Amino acid sequence: MKKVVLSLILTLVSIGTAFSQFDAQFSQYMFHNSAFNPAAVGEDEMIQTTLQFRNQWIGMPNAGQTTAFSINSPIKIGSALNGVGLNVLNDVVGQFINRSGHLQYAFKKQIKSGTLSLGVGLGVVTVGFNGADSVHKVTIGTYYDFENDQVIPKTNVQGTSFDMNVGAYYSTPTYYAGLSYSHLNSPTVLWGETSKFKETGTLYLTGGYNWVLPDSKYVVKPSTLLKTDFTSLQLDVSTRLEYDNKYWGGMSYRIQDAVVFLAGINAAGGLSVGVSWDLPTSQILTVSQASLELLVSYNFEYVFGQKKSKFKSIRIL
Repeated sequence: MKKVVLSLILTLVSIGTAFSQFDAQFSQYMFHNSAFNPAAVGEDEMIQTTLQFRNQWIGMPNAGQTTAFSINSPIKIGSALNGVGLNVLNDVVGQFINRSGHLQYAFKKQIKSGTLSLGVGLGVVTVGFNGADSVHKVTIGTYYDFENDQVIPKTNVQGTSFDMNVGAYYSTPTYYAGLSYSHLNSPTVLWGETSKFKETGTLYLTGGYNWVLPDSKYVVKPSTLLKTDFTSLQLDVSTRLEYDNKYWGGMSYRIQDAVVFLAGINAAGGLSVGVSWDLPTSQILTVSQASLELLVSYNFEYVFGQKKSKFKSIRIL
C-alpha cells in the first residue's frame, strides 16, 4: 500500500492539462480532508473542528470568498468505532452564491496497520444568482445583448436541492489515500419557471505520506490532490517540512495556476493555525498578486463510554 500511495503521488505529478475551477478551492486541503471526502470524518480519534477562509485573487472585484466549517468525531456503534460529522460551506464567486450543508457518516474497519473508511454525506445545496447587481450589457468580441437574454436572471434568485456525496479513505500513521465524489445525484436548482442551475459531480483523488528524516524531529510530508469533472481537471502537488510536531512550512504547485507558500503552528491545547499565500503563475498575475487563506483547527478529546464516578464525603458516611 505504501508503494501504491507513492505511485499515486508520482502519477498525479506527471499529469498536465487545462483545467477550470469548480466546487470550492482550498490550498490547505491536506488539513481538511473531510471538506471534500465524507469518509475522512473521525480519523483522528478526537473531536475535530476546522474553520477555513479563503480570499481568492485579492484586488480583483468579485473574485470570490469562501468559508468552510466542519466538526467531526469518532463514535461507537456497538463495538465498532465509526465517524460522524457536519460540513458547512459558503462560497461567493462573482454574482453566484453557493451554500451547502451535509451530515456525514463513515463506516470504519481495521485492515492490517490501517483503517479503511467508507463514507456518505447527505444534505442540501443552495445556489443563488445576484441578477439585480449584474451587468447585462457587455462586449465580448462582437456585441452581445445580455440584457434581453431570457436565460440570465434579472433579479436576485435562489434555489435549494438535495445533495449527496460519497467517499472512501484509507489511513495509517505513515500514509493515507482517499477517493470521493461530490454531487452524486447531480442536483438541479430551480430559479423560477424559466431558469435553473445544475450542479455537476466532481471526483477527488488525494494521497499523502510522512517521511521521517534521520533526525526524527523533522518529517517531510508530501501530498497531492486531483479533482476533475471529466471535462477539465485541477492538480495540487505539495510538500511540507514539519519540525517537532509543532511548526511547519512548505510549498505547493497548482498546475497552470499558482505557486503556494504554506506555514503554520500546532499551538498548545489542540489548537492549530495555518496560512497559505498563492502567487498566480497565469495571466491573473496582471490583475491580482495573490490569494490568501487562513485555517484554524481545534481538537479535543472525549472519552467514549467513560462512566461518571460518584464520591461521598467521609464526614457523612
